Amino acid sequence: MPVFPHRPPRSITTPGEKGVREMSLRHEAFLDHVKERGAYETPQEAERAARVVLALLGAHLVGTVRAQLAARLPEEFALILLNPLQSAEPLPPERFVRAAAAWIEGATEKTAAWDVGAVLSTVADTAGDDLLEQILLQLPAGYDLLFGHPRHT
Repeated sequence: MPVFPHRPPRSITTPGEKGVREMSLRHEAFLDHVKERGAYETPQEAERAARVVLALLGAHLVGTVRAQLAARLPEEFALILLNPLQSAEPLPPERFVRAAAAWIEGATEKTAAWDVGAVLSTVADTAGDDLLEQILLQLPAGYDLLFGHPRHT
């Protein structure tokens, strides 16, 4: 294809203004959901909770399930999920909440349960039903409640 001086070739695009806006909005939209569900006063509080919960969750997920979830998260949160806090064993839901309380400054187990629910219910919506089912298969029993999607037994 010849390149004409008055018109750039079609394969060249202007630096990603639209892509940056979409990524920022995706990040903002994710945090807005967490902020709303957690009734946080600031986006910083929602982000703090999201970072800790996703780092803990990443330690519990493996393989393609973790990669598929990361692909659906905003990039910054995907990187946190893919570079998780270390866990020697899968934590039952109660210990997951306690671990979150230990990592979130000023949190109690009660406030950490709120934080975990706000983040994981947003993750559940982001993941969709099929991926959420695969996620829950990798986690100990009881996580369905933390994700806000109780299983019917």
